[in-house]
Amino acid sequence: MKKVAIGGGQGFWGDSPDAAIHMVRHADIQYMACDYLAELTLSIMQRQRLKRPEAGYARDFIGMMKEIGKVAKERNIKILTNAGGMNITGCVDTLKEALLAQGVQNYRIGYVTGDDMMGQIDELMSQGVTFENMDDPQVGDFKDIRSKLVNANVYFGRQPMMECLDGGADVVLTGRASDSALFLAPLAREFGWTDADLDQLARGIMVGHMLECGGQGAGGNFLYDWRSVPRMDELGFPIAEVTEDSLQITKAPDCGGLISEQSVKEQFLYEVHDPANYITPDVTVDISHATIRNAGPDRVEVGGIRGKPAPDRLKLSLGYHAGYKVVTYLPFGWPDAYEKAQYAADILMKKMRRKGMQYEDIRIDYLGVNALHMGLAEVNEEMLKNLNECVLRIAIRTKEKRDAALIIPEISPLQLNGPPGACFFGGRSHVEDVIGLWPTLIPRDAVKLQSHILEVK
Repeated sequence: MKKVAIGGGQGFWGDSPDAAIHMVRHADIQYMACDYLAELTLSIMQRQRLKRPEAGYARDFIGMMKEIGKVAKERNIKILTNAGGMNITGCVDTLKEALLAQGVQNYRIGYVTGDDMMGQIDELMSQGVTFENMDDPQVGDFKDIRSKLVNANVYFGRQPMMECLDGGADVVLTGRASDSALFLAPLAREFGWTDADLDQLARGIMVGHMLECGGQGAGGNFLYDWRSVPRMDELGFPIAEVTEDSLQITKAPDCGGLISEQSVKEQFLYEVHDPANYITPDVTVDISHATIRNAGPDRVEVGGIRGKPAPDRLKLSLGYHAGYKVVTYLPFGWPDAYEKAQYAADILMKKMRRKGMQYEDIRIDYLGVNALHMGLAEVNEEMLKNLNECVLRIAIRTKEKRDAALIIPEISPLQLNGPPGACFFGGRSHVEDVIGLWPTLIPRDAVKLQSHILEVK
């Protein structure tokens, strides 16, 4: 029976390439997919490109391909990735140069364009598309942020990537392809799945879902029993072995990590809001009756996945300029570290009021006390009394840059002008732009994707 093995090579932009490099060199796989994008990543990439036109993609991917491009070609491992971000052709050109420098020949770079919808916003508005915020319809009118847009990218599915593979692509580069579609595309092509094969498409999507977060699917960030994960310093990433009627998750040989019923379950349910209706561009997935069981050492069998028709509309991720922010820190040491940090915060806020600072939002946290768990943190007098240290963190979001900048010069002086035991570190903070996220839905027929092939000879 035909079996296709595909690995997950990256979990996010900035992830370690070590597991992907090990996988390509040592695992028995035919494909590897690498996910670099998150909700706001494209907005960050667009800001980079506005400053430097040659930027706007995940340069991490190029660095990884310098390590594995040649061996992947020799082992006939095809790679799919959304590392193209906001500058797909720039990424393609740089990849070509990197491959030529390695002496790689007869290599085909496939790439997909058309997910950038910025140039079509006004036309869609004239056609009656309202761009309602799908997370919070009450948040306001889209027209209020229209002039502040930074990027507009649509989540798309498997089809254009399959076209690249049909054209003989050794690597497929995209922008905002949905994470799981990077994995579904080669599986659907290998097995000939069509839009009518809903259960199979759903299985392919869940392959992607279990692999798209890299190490998190193989014992990284493992809440159930992180102490049981072997060789976490050499953490391997998960691999899916798929046939027409089976799906198993495993990992590369001779690496760390853990594939178990519990580790797979944690990733399986990650970010799935409704297990009966997990919506993707390709298919709506039902995992409400799925089964997950151990099938051997570092091997888990997954079954019971069902599919429903794909949604009529596609998600459009809009990034917009939402003001400015500044984050400042000031640590205090024992004794009375928490009390001193509170007092310093009070001093700063009194000064800001006198200087007329206006802000949209403010957070005052105490690292070591409630910065992570906030109001749920267990805080008692004995614990506060015995704190070795406490770091005051103040984060402010403003409409005007001037307001955000007011607090910056006030932090360092508190070493001598405030309660004792302060220690300034990390240098002065700086004002940063805030990118807001406006998720919405648009008609499928408004999206025109194009597949391309560039030959490296």
